[in-house]
Amino acid sequence: MKAVRIHEDGGPEVLRYEDAPDPRPAPGEVLVRLRAASLNHLDVWVRKGLPSVPKPRILGADGAGLVEELGDGVTGFSPGDRVVINPGIEHDGRISVIGEHSDGTHAELLPVPASNVYPLDDGISFEDAAAFPLVFETAYRMLVTRAALREGEWVLVWGIGGGVATASLAIAKALGGRVVVTSTSDEKLARAVELGADAAVPTADAVARVKEVTGSRGVDVVVEHVGAATWASSLQAAAQGGRICVCGATSGPNPPASLHRIWWKQLTVLGSTMGTREDFEGAYDLVRSGRARPVVDEVLPLSEIRAAHERLEAGEQLGKIVLRIPN
Repeated sequence: MKAVRIHEDGGPEVLRYEDAPDPRPAPGEVLVRLRAASLNHLDVWVRKGLPSVPKPRILGADGAGLVEELGDGVTGFSPGDRVVINPGIEHDGRISVIGEHSDGTHAELLPVPASNVYPLDDGISFEDAAAFPLVFETAYRMLVTRAALREGEWVLVWGIGGGVATASLAIAKALGGRVVVTSTSDEKLARAVELGADAAVPTADAVARVKEVTGSRGVDVVVEHVGAATWASSLQAAAQGGRICVCGATSGPNPPASLHRIWWKQLTVLGSTMGTREDFEGAYDLVRSGRARPVVDEVLPLSEIRAAHERLEAGEQLGKIVLRIPN
């Protein structure tokens, strides 16, 4: 099969589009012939060696395609069925991620535990299906399971270009939330309004604009995935008794703590990563019903994986970069 593999840590140049051995499904697994996959920042971190993984490794967490073959003991699927993959594999109370802890979706074929394979409705394209799993599962856990977002509450989403940010916007709006998004790009701010944002503000003026939009009270929930560059502003923008939900720190994990704001404002800081099967299913229900839709930035052939990584690292995208996989 064709696959994108890394044999060493490094920049986009270490990504090799090459032949790899065809996998077979083990008992309890479904072999999926992938038709589309997508990129996440996780792919960039793993490529760089953060963390370094055994090599060669096929990257990619998200994917959708057709059932190719069933392992022993698998029922409920037939060859040719359209399916989407839940990238979080649960075992012993922990979650491992396809493409980080095992080979991933940037390939023509992938064996996946049957419990992580879901029927894909005919009305959802392979490209849209590949765009939602990791980021929607992550955003759903943050907003629903951890922050318990309620209808009418205000949510601040930093950096609307990223996949978690666009997923957070879609899910928050589906649940009746009011959303403020930020960006340094006027074009992305305008696009966010088209996608349903109640307010779209420049990152540099975010705190002042949040107070203006919310009548000086601040937001009820902050989706914090940037870290050092936005942490102090997140605490300032939060309303009294607000919740700061943290799923990442792309600008650095060690910001000034600003602990006084946490106790003065009686804030709750919630850690969140990936999601359980229930989180995936909750997110998928929103997608299937049409209440929340993934945002696709661009679709590229799998063979152009280096260009896809370069676009993601440059922060040029709004939404998900999707990879079309040859039949």
